[in-house]
Amino acid sequence: MPVSGDSEMSFWDHLDVLRGALVRIVVAVLLCSVGIFFLKTWVFDYIVFAPAKGDFFVYDWLKSSFNLNLVNLDISAQFFTHIKISFVLGLTLTFPYIIYEIWKFISPALYQNEKAAVRKAFAFASLLFYIGVAVGYIFVFPVTLNFFQGYSISDSVVNTFSLQSYISMMTSLVLLFGLVFEFPAVLAVLSKLGIVSRGMLRKYRRHAIVAVLVVSAIITPADPMSMLIAAAPLYLLYELSVFVCAK
Repeated sequence: MPVSGDSEMSFWDHLDVLRGALVRIVVAVLLCSVGIFFLKTWVFDYIVFAPAKGDFFVYDWLKSSFNLNLVNLDISAQFFTHIKISFVLGLTLTFPYIIYEIWKFISPALYQNEKAAVRKAFAFASLLFYIGVAVGYIFVFPVTLNFFQGYSISDSVVNTFSLQSYISMMTSLVLLFGLVFEFPAVLAVLSKLGIVSRGMLRKYRRHAIVAVLVVSAIITPADPMSMLIAAAPLYLLYELSVFVCAK
């Protein structure tokens, strides 16, 4: 195992380095979150609640007269929602820095011929994360909202959505897609380390298609439009993973 410095680091030395990286990550996320906290009106009106408004461009594509009215059912919910969104956006914006700190921690354990490939994969990971977040926010979340807003088991039941359920669905879907889009970067690293290969991924392509459809059905309402919107980028990710893997 390659090491940095003149002598091999002990377990406690590694633990101290890890602790320092975690402290820097936490400080960066908190500082960014505090800055976002003071932009409350802009963040909520133009980002968080934009998909709840009928003029969000996706609803024009769906030919839907969509407009969602949210209600607050908990005394403290708006305050804690403010904190939660500030933290989630702070975490999202500092993701490249988090990736950088992870890279700094693991790079001394890599051989020289592995470092270049892993460094590129880590840099690629930030781009993929933001593409996934964009897909989740711009397409998957609005389509999911539109489906549930129009779904009814009886005319006697009126759909009224709470602030908590809206925020929970938005953050979980958007962050989930951001993480799922890391798949090609992870496979690129595993490929360079000799754990997976392009031939292996091609061999299991049919299995991957089934897995993509199952995952799409789980993370979205099981209507054809939502599943298609979720499944298409996930399958493209698999093909991208095949492309970036070593032979």
